[in-house]
Amino acid sequence: MDYICITDIARQKNALEPKDVVKNWMRLKNTIEYLGMWEYLNNPNFKGGEFDPLLHEAGSNAFTLSPSRWIDLTNAIGIISKSGNSGGTYAQRDIAFNTAGTSL
Repeated sequence: MDYICITDIARQKNALEPKDVVKNWMRLKNTIEYLGMWEYLNNPNFKGGEFDPLLHEAGSNAFTLSPSRWIDLTNAIGIISKSGNSGGTYAQRDIAFNTAGTSL
C-alpha cells in the first residue's frame, strides 16, 4: 500500500507543532467514521468492538486520540505512526487524500 506523510501536510498549517494538527484531526467524529469505514473494508483484523466506543466519544471536548492509540486499540493498518528523526504519521493514500483537503 502507498502511504503519505500527513505530518508533512499538517506542517503547512502549523510548522512548529504539526503533531497537534494531526491529533486535532483525529478528534473529529467524521475522521473516526471515515477511518473506521476504511478499516472495515480493508482490514480483516480490525477490532470493531474497540472502534464503537471511540466513535461514540469522538467530537466531545474531552475526547483525545493519537494515531498510535488508534492503531493500538483497533489494530488499524490505514495509519502508521513512526517516532524518531524520520518519524511522523503516515496514512494510506486514500485516507490521506480524503482527509487532507477537508480536515488537515
